[in-house]
Amino acid sequence: MPSWTEVIIRSILIILGLFFITKLLGKKQLSALSFFEYIVGITVGDIAGTITMDVELNVVNGLISILIWALFPIIISTLSLRSKKFRDIVEGQATTFIQDGKILEKNMKREKYSTDDLLEQLRKKDIFQVSDVEFAVLETSGQLSVLLKKEKQPTKWEDFFGKGPEVVKPLTVIMDGKFLPETIYSAGYSIAWLKSKLQSQNSQVANIFLGQIGSDGQLYVDYFDDHLEKEGEKNGDYGTTL
Repeated sequence: MPSWTEVIIRSILIILGLFFITKLLGKKQLSALSFFEYIVGITVGDIAGTITMDVELNVVNGLISILIWALFPIIISTLSLRSKKFRDIVEGQATTFIQDGKILEKNMKREKYSTDDLLEQLRKKDIFQVSDVEFAVLETSGQLSVLLKKEKQPTKWEDFFGKGPEVVKPLTVIMDGKFLPETIYSAGYSIAWLKSKLQSQNSQVANIFLGQIGSDGQLYVDYFDDHLEKEGEKNGDYGTTL
């Protein structure tokens, strides 16, 4: 077998293996890596690259090695969910940096966080004065969470009018020219009912890029072709009342 053919086969196997492992790790690991997960990610990537290019290495042994490395974050995550003490040891605890507008220097020193680092993170959140901060915490993910003092917080609807009206999430019923049966039926609608709505406006689902039922009870559609969308608006296809 030519070496370039073997490299292609190895690459496909490694990509499929990494995809499977990524699905096992879940979305949490993708959004916020812990220090251990970061190290595992680097190591797994290095192993995958080496196996792909070095045809003398056994690809099966390489996949086993990647699987073993990837299993550790899964095991640790499972144990962390079951034990608060274990989770504190592995992931650490959040550290308070600012309380009542005052900086806690000892906590910053323990986390090796300089004043410049703290001010930079505050500026990224459009905060330029420490005294405006009620509470600031360094999360285990490394992100800084900040709560402004009440008088410094943006004005909200409830400050003037109390609790606002409940916002209903738009329901996506058509995507890429196809109905979404699971969403449609779970919301109490039917494909036949939607078809009748579209037929009444001389529309076909194949021409619709996105269709949603809004909080106002109307069916809003966006066509693949902008020209069709404009015609649809003229004919009343856009924003049909359900």
